[in-house]
Amino acid sequence: MPAELREHAGRHYAVQFHYALPDDSWAVELSEAVATPYPWAEAPNASDCLPGAAFLVALVPDEDPHLEPTVRVYSPDERVIPYDVMQWFMELVADQVERCRIAFEQGEPEAVE
Repeated sequence: MPAELREHAGRHYAVQFHYALPDDSWAVELSEAVATPYPWAEAPNASDCLPGAAFLVALVPDEDPHLEPTVRVYSPDERVIPYDVMQWFMELVADQVERCRIAFEQGEPEAVE
């Protein structure tokens, strides 16, 4: 699934969505984007950046609307996340929560991004 990319103060960030089967939730991952490897960069319509290792992961349950979404922090080192980037990430998480809840109400628990 393609990632959403954003640049802020010269750094690139990525958000990607995937289904986390062990958690029965959609995972919304925030990472610092990394440069696309040279062979891939030559492909038509290739992006300059790809998602790196996730340092924030929001888990959005899609099978039980009573379970609350959670955010996990994965970082061995201290990391500073600019406010605008955090706000962008949380807006995407809120959108995913809304989609999952609407799909659950409509009897479609497998709400996709």
